[in-house]
Amino acid sequence: MFLGEDFQLLNYLGQIVDILLVTYVIYKLIMIIRGTRAVQLLKGITVILGIWFLSSFFGLRTLEWLMYQTVTYGLLAIIIIFQPELRRALEQLGRGRLFSRSTIPQEEETSKSIEAIVKAANYMAKRRIGALLSIERETGMNDYVETGISMNSDLTSELLINVFIPNTPLHDGAVIIKENKIMAAACYLPLSENPFISKELGTRHRAALGISEVTDCITLVVSEETGNISLTKNGELHRDLDEEKLHELLKRELITQVQTSSARWQWGGKKDG
Repeated sequence: MFLGEDFQLLNYLGQIVDILLVTYVIYKLIMIIRGTRAVQLLKGITVILGIWFLSSFFGLRTLEWLMYQTVTYGLLAIIIIFQPELRRALEQLGRGRLFSRSTIPQEEETSKSIEAIVKAANYMAKRRIGALLSIERETGMNDYVETGISMNSDLTSELLINVFIPNTPLHDGAVIIKENKIMAAACYLPLSENPFISKELGTRHRAALGISEVTDCITLVVSEETGNISLTKNGELHRDLDEEKLHELLKRELITQVQTSSARWQWGGKKDG
C-alpha cells in the first residue's frame, strides 16, 4: 500500500517537473523571438488555430478541413519561416547558458563597456554630437542589426565617437551593442507611437522609446540640440543624466543582469569548477 502511494507521489512530482520544464522552454522561445518579425508570424498562427477551433465548435466542416490542411502542412513552413530564430536559439544554447564560463570575466568586460559608453556619451554631450545607441539584453535584436551596417567590432569610446561624427556615412541611425561588441551602426529603430510623448523630443528620443517598448534593451540618446543625455528602458525615459547618474544606471541594469544570469544557472547545478 505504501509503495503504491510512494509511486503515485513520484508520478505527481514527475508531472509537475514536466510542466515546469515545458513552461520554461516556451518562455525562453518567446524571449528569443520577442521584438522580431517572428512575433507577427506567431500572431498569424494563433489566428489560424483560433479559426480552426471555432470552425470545429460551430460545425463549419469545410472551413475546419481547410484549417486542418493548413496546420498539417504548415509545420514544414514554420521550420522554414522561423529558421533564423531557431538558429539563434541553438547558438544561445551552445554559447553558454548551459555551458557557462565564470561570470567574473563577463563582469569585467561589462564594466569596461560601461566606462567606454559613459566616456563617449559625455564627450559627445559636451560637443552636442547627436547619438543613439542600444544595448541588447535578453530580447534578440538581430532584425534591427540587419537594417544597419555590420561592424562586429570591439567596443571602445573612440570608435563610438567616430561613428557619430556628423556628416560621416554611419552617424545617421543607431548603434547596436551586443555582448560588449558593436554589432552594427546606422540601424533603423521603430518610432514610438505614444501620443503622450513631449513635442520637444525629436526622432532619436522617439526611436529610443520605440525600441524600449518592444524589447528589453537599454538605449542611450545624446541630444544634438541641447547636449543632454537620456536613457530609455521598458518604455520609460530618464532625461538629463549626468556622468555619475548615467554610470549608476548602466551598472545597475547591466552588471546585475550578468550576476542574476550566473546565479540562476548555478542554482541549477552548473557551477564552474
